[in-house]
Amino acid sequence: MPPQDPMTSREYVGQISSSSYPDIKQDAGAQFVLESKGKWWHAGYHLTTAIVGPAILTLPYVFRGLGWGLGVFCLTVMGLVTFYAYYLLSLVLDYCEKQGRRHIRFRELAADVLGSGWMFYFVVFIQTAINTGISIGAILFAGQCLQIMYSSLSPHGSLQLYQFVAMVTVVFIVLSQFPSFHSLRYINLGSLFLSLGYTFLVVGACIYAASSKNAPPKDYSLESSGTVSAFNAFNSISIIAAIFGNGILPEIQATLAPPATGKMFKGLLMCYTVIFITFYAVAVSGYYVFSNKSSSNILKNFLPDNGPALAPEWVLGLAVIFILLQLFAIGLVYSQVAFEIMEKKSSDTTQGMFSKRNLVPRIILRSTYMVVCGFVAAMLPFFGDISSVIGAIGFIPLDFILPMLLYNMTHKPSKTSAVYLVNISIIIIFTGAGLLGAVSSFRKLILDAKEFKLFSNGVSD
Repeated sequence: MPPQDPMTSREYVGQISSSSYPDIKQDAGAQFVLESKGKWWHAGYHLTTAIVGPAILTLPYVFRGLGWGLGVFCLTVMGLVTFYAYYLLSLVLDYCEKQGRRHIRFRELAADVLGSGWMFYFVVFIQTAINTGISIGAILFAGQCLQIMYSSLSPHGSLQLYQFVAMVTVVFIVLSQFPSFHSLRYINLGSLFLSLGYTFLVVGACIYAASSKNAPPKDYSLESSGTVSAFNAFNSISIIAAIFGNGILPEIQATLAPPATGKMFKGLLMCYTVIFITFYAVAVSGYYVFSNKSSSNILKNFLPDNGPALAPEWVLGLAVIFILLQLFAIGLVYSQVAFEIMEKKSSDTTQGMFSKRNLVPRIILRSTYMVVCGFVAAMLPFFGDISSVIGAIGFIPLDFILPMLLYNMTHKPSKTSAVYLVNISIIIIFTGAGLLGAVSSFRKLILDAKEFKLFSNGVSD
């Protein structure tokens, strides 16, 4: 990995005080939402919540499209590339800060380094699509978790999915009033433990199912058609990219108390330790037991249409509760960019965070945002297919291309150096993978379109 530029805390503080960042002092989004008070482990909590979520339950399905060898290979490579990319991005942020240009937003960093007005709006569009999409997805799938628990207690109950989505939205409205990203640190610590909790429950359920007399037959063969197999493979790669992506690392680094140099690397190590445990455990155990019958949500495999449950219902129920609780944390984390954009325009930094002047607009704007996300979630319960498209066209540019490009432009490594060649290779490979993944995701969206129904009572698989 490229070395960090050494700078002592005294040198750092002297340089920061000389520039003083007058714009940030007048920036309500920076002062209120992205306040810089956190430690490196707080950044680790935020990163883990942004990356390790219920989407990991899709990994056995991903392996279904790739097979054992390619599945493990792609998961490992994507993990290494994203860790490297996030590390480079943190170095770019450190570099700009030492030059007197502290960037707390991805869009401003990209526009500054690339020197192009259109890049600012490109990043705004992509990041907004990702963050809003994840917020909508969190509400939708939290509503589905409530529906699953309700159905198990009252199989013939009359409540519909959209009603559970409405309940979840109310909870999100309340939780969205946490004033800053930093104020979510303990919620995100809880999210970290929840991800470990349902991972161990799923692995235990897989071991139980594999040893059951009703264990499903194993078949690890791929599609016989080369074309279909290729589409499935690229769709699986897009899903892995979306699972590893976060797109908000600059905003997370902005929550660190200065000097931030070196702290993000420690946060990344914490996050990727959790990633290593959870991703491989779920992928390997789920695919081993259910092979090419793995569902896009592995929990569904434990409840076959015919026959008894393949795992104790209390284990599955506890896993669903853990997932439900973590979805609230995930939705809040990805809403912070929207909150920051809104409050940059609506709040007044000359008055306190909890003054009437700032509190009333915050409550109204955040509540409205959550209501809109909840309405879309209830109306489009097939949002998973849309999210895969967003992942292909959004996460890959933000997390697999821009960090390498920004590093090359700021640190200017020699064109014959290993760092430069690795970065260029990653840009080229993942540009191609992103385009092919987008095509595969659009194809699946079109094929599944006949099953889509507005305000349906079930989430499309």
